[in-house]
Amino acid sequence: MILKPWEQSLPVSAKRPQGRFVDLSAKVQQGFTLLELLVVMVIIGLLVGYVGPRYFAQIGKSEVKAALAQIDGFEKALEQYRLDVGKFPSNEQGLNALFVRPATEPRWQGPYLKKMPPPDPWGNPYVYRFPSANGDFEIISMGKDGAPGGEGEAADISK
Repeated sequence: MILKPWEQSLPVSAKRPQGRFVDLSAKVQQGFTLLELLVVMVIIGLLVGYVGPRYFAQIGKSEVKAALAQIDGFEKALEQYRLDVGKFPSNEQGLNALFVRPATEPRWQGPYLKKMPPPDPWGNPYVYRFPSANGDFEIISMGKDGAPGGEGEAADISK
């Protein structure tokens, strides 16, 4: 057996074996058992079950906040419209009078919005009422279900 210079000082048990085959039983097998994989999957499932509903509840809250912000913008534009024209748009003219000049309004100085009034965050049109029972005008989003009334995300939204 020919030893390299650095191998000459090693004890016999530490020297590399002669031959092409190495004993594989001496190596430690690596990997995960089926039981370990199942435990990890159960833990991930519990985390998703706990975090998922909280995450989707936040999405619903953000849509309500977006609807309130849009209604606030419409209210400011309607106040500017009233200052220029002298009255609020009729029910027939609706919120579109903030972007497109009504044929019957010679003092219109708009547009009062940068683009046509968008739908609410759920894709439903806003409801504009003039006059309303609550004051001069009322702007309502019917919520997620698009129908009057409801609870939670399906509740009507107005200021």
